[in-house]
Amino acid sequence: MKILVCMKQVPQKDTPLKLNEAGTWIREDVSYEVNEPDAYALEEALRQKEKHAGEVVVVTSGPARAQQVLREALAKGADRAIHLEDDKFVGLDAFHTAKALAAAIKDEKFDLIFTGLQSDDYGYAQTGVILAELLGWPHATIIMQIEKTDSGIRVKRELEAGYFQYVDMPLPAVLTIQSGINKLRYATLIGIKQAKNKPMRKVPLAEVQAAMGENLQKIERLYVPEKTKKTEHIEGTPAEIARKLVDKLRNELHLL
Repeated sequence: MKILVCMKQVPQKDTPLKLNEAGTWIREDVSYEVNEPDAYALEEALRQKEKHAGEVVVVTSGPARAQQVLREALAKGADRAIHLEDDKFVGLDAFHTAKALAAAIKDEKFDLIFTGLQSDDYGYAQTGVILAELLGWPHATIIMQIEKTDSGIRVKRELEAGYFQYVDMPLPAVLTIQSGINKLRYATLIGIKQAKNKPMRKVPLAEVQAAMGENLQKIERLYVPEKTKKTEHIEGTPAEIARKLVDKLRNELHLL
């Protein structure tokens, strides 16, 4: 099978958030890492390749620093990479990110496209399903298991309250992968050395811009949450304290 894995570079979870001067996004000098759900999508693609043979291709969009995500994927076993390289890809909404990806792979013929369930920064969980719609392919989300069948694939979806759903799907298809579907592997020393010689195609913004339109989303301002602490002592008899506490929960905090 020929599988494409869409990956994203996001700010590290434990890095202190620093906003740019305009307050519209995070500064470039923070630490970045691979989006966690995308790491599980890559691992599942590599396991499918090991079972059924084929090729795993990884793609990302973003500035030059985003190439590190692709290098790590190549070191783990991906065969080649595609980098939509431009700073302007960072600010794209999910719809135009999917349009850019679809334009970049228009000459490829994939059996499966994997994305992580959602990104750790925006968290929209939209890019994968929009990409499926643009391609006219069936899709399924929150995937926990994939099995190859004679007619296509059978997937296990995670639902609410501990329930699961099994779905039979034809190929080609787009799947959004849930974190925890498998156990992540580490890149070996040999894999890191081999990654340097694996092909990486760079796609400039100009190459896919004709397929895109005006961005539908604009971030006006971000705010870093302020740490505040306030302790209030309620006095009175037990009945008075209970009455005052209920009043505050209902009328001030709106929790009741």
